[in-house]
Amino acid sequence: MPYYEQGGSSGIPLVLLHAVGDSHYVFEGLLTHLPDSVHAFAPTMRGHGDASRPESGYRSTDFATDIAAFMDAVHLETAVIVGGSSGGLVGQRFAIDFRDRILGLVLLGSPLTFANKPFAQGLWDSTISKLKDPIDPSFVRQFAESTLSRTVPDTLLDTAIRESLKVPAFVWRETLKGILTDDFSAELVRIAVPTLVIWGDGDTVLPREDQEVLTRLIYGSRLIVYPGAGHVFYWEEPARVAADLVAFTKELAGGVALRSEFMNKKGRSSS
Repeated sequence: MPYYEQGGSSGIPLVLLHAVGDSHYVFEGLLTHLPDSVHAFAPTMRGHGDASRPESGYRSTDFATDIAAFMDAVHLETAVIVGGSSGGLVGQRFAIDFRDRILGLVLLGSPLTFANKPFAQGLWDSTISKLKDPIDPSFVRQFAESTLSRTVPDTLLDTAIRESLKVPAFVWRETLKGILTDDFSAELVRIAVPTLVIWGDGDTVLPREDQEVLTRLIYGSRLIVYPGAGHVFYWEEPARVAADLVAFTKELAGGVALRSEFMNKKGRSSS
């Protein structure tokens, strides 16, 4: 799993999870706006970019297990998990299955589920189910551009297209099969960490209703809406997303410090 790492090791660790068809390179713009006080990691998940491509294991639960193994490999006991688009499904699964490894959860344009979304089913029926190698560049460009409501730098779009073209047809198919059936709504009440849900109201893929349901089902979560932003608003407004991530990690750090102080005082009073 190739990955980016930046920031000081003393900062709260943050792991960024990309969407289907992407790689860690799509977070380059966002990473440039994060300060050294955030210890950021952006891995490329199996089958994508230059990561290894096993024949199976492309459900959200598989990707979440890979992230736990990645954290072991880079010596992270816990981290804030940030999932973009379908990477948010992986983030949800991680928060449910690895509750002792997560400090906080951030969902960037994350679906509640794609199981009942005509956009996703239509994409599968018309294109993904029929994909063959080599992948058609026009499909990849159209797929990327359909998630935007604003112009992004050509370099970013070119990078996204380049990375998507590395994904074999079988990985697209197997990953989309999982995305189209994943629905963790009945388990979201098990997520027990502070959660930030961010959504752009120019998103033509996900309705606001889903974001409100996510916020309602995940106890203590809150919703931030970016006016006019598209589905992958972290491409469109990386500075704003970075600022919200920094503010969120500072809140978490404050909470960790208060809990530590409380436990220390409790220990002294009982000794």
